[in-house]
Amino acid sequence: MPRPLRVSALLFLLMLNVSLGGQEGAGITGFIEWDRMELNAVINLDLRGRGFKLPAGRGKAETLLEDEYLSLIHPVLLGVQADSSATVEDLIKRGELSLQTADRLALEARRVPPSLSPDLEAISGRYTLSLSGIAAALIRHSRPRTIQGPLIPSPARAYTGIIIIADEEVPVHGRQTKAFPKPCLFPKIWDSRMNLIYERDMTDPELSSVNGMVRYISRGAIMGASPSGIDGSLIPLIGENPLRIMAGGVFGVEPTDPVISEEDALIILSSESNRRLLREGRVAIVLNRESLKKPIAPPRAR
Repeated sequence: MPRPLRVSALLFLLMLNVSLGGQEGAGITGFIEWDRMELNAVINLDLRGRGFKLPAGRGKAETLLEDEYLSLIHPVLLGVQADSSATVEDLIKRGELSLQTADRLALEARRVPPSLSPDLEAISGRYTLSLSGIAAALIRHSRPRTIQGPLIPSPARAYTGIIIIADEEVPVHGRQTKAFPKPCLFPKIWDSRMNLIYERDMTDPELSSVNGMVRYISRGAIMGASPSGIDGSLIPLIGENPLRIMAGGVFGVEPTDPVISEEDALIILSSESNRRLLREGRVAIVLNRESLKKPIAPPRAR
């Protein structure tokens, strides 16, 4: 079967909730690294008992490894959190992302040439899939939706970017519990009266398709030794004089959407230059390290 058809068949089975855990002796490890916007996976294939005679059979082993990559990476790709209530798989079911695009995203992963174990009984490959590429495929609007200023603006200075610090447990809106905010491709920002301050359609699609809606960072990236404290890699995005906001809560089926105070929301919305920061996606969200680096779950038993 040609490769494009084979990949589509794999996705079709996944959409029917058939678990594709790979052949016996194949496994996947790795992390979803939100601060890098990358899905980094290692596919390991046990060659023992499969009749491979190495090194002569290495080409066949690499082909088998590639097939196992496709079957093992798709459940991970489809499980990526898109927003507070939907995964990539949910968006495919709703028709917001095509199976063909998901095929392409899986096949576009950067690869490190496969390597054999010292005893020649296993082969492994490393793959890096861009989360920004997944987000870009989900950008549908052609121009940003207008961000309305308040009826009674508040005096506000101009800032170079927006930082929301959300790396501690905060109350979950509408529930009697607390949670650490989690990352997703398209977080929303709300104020404490649950007015929507920021969402996907407010961004310039040309910029957000490249940079994403937000940059996820750890607290260390804003507490450096420089006068601004901002890590040099962040300055092109949020500048040296960003507005720093403490999240007062979080919202969503999955707790992905920071809730900020009305006062902080007014600082952003009262100034055209600050509203422009939202349109240009000049927003960074500080999360705890455990949220930024999520281990890939092993495939379910068949």
